[in-house]
Amino acid sequence: MPNTVNAEERPVILILNGPNLNMLGMREPSIYGADTLGDIEAACGERAEALGLAIDFRQSNYEGELIDWVHETAAQHDGIVINAGGLSHTSISLMDALRMCDLPIIEVHLSNIYAREPFRHHSYISQVAGGVICGLGAQGYLLALEAMAKLIDA
Repeated sequence: MPNTVNAEERPVILILNGPNLNMLGMREPSIYGADTLGDIEAACGERAEALGLAIDFRQSNYEGELIDWVHETAAQHDGIVINAGGLSHTSISLMDALRMCDLPIIEVHLSNIYAREPFRHHSYISQVAGGVICGLGAQGYLLALEAMAKLIDA
């Protein structure tokens, strides 16, 4: 179920999280860190508030659900921060859905995908994102929100 944190008149950023990110904190903490997705959501909520933004933080293990959420964004959101997880490397459909959005998009990865297996070095999402942040753990989400605030103001 989507968690919308919104206050009147604040730009709303959709933060999408793909497959297996619900397992953060338990899944390979040496790669992905000890923060849970709930920890990241709370930190994003605090940072967004400080930046004058609101967030709509969602996670799904289903590609089609992520695509449906992207289709809804134009009327409800002002930007997208996305960590598509493994779908970054495989989903042309998610890339196409994001391409249809007339919104700023920032891609986030907890790990440095370029220091990992070769199949992770390519991201379809990067082709439609205005920027990519990787390898900084949960801090990457907060940096993405700071960048998004500037993009929306510009």
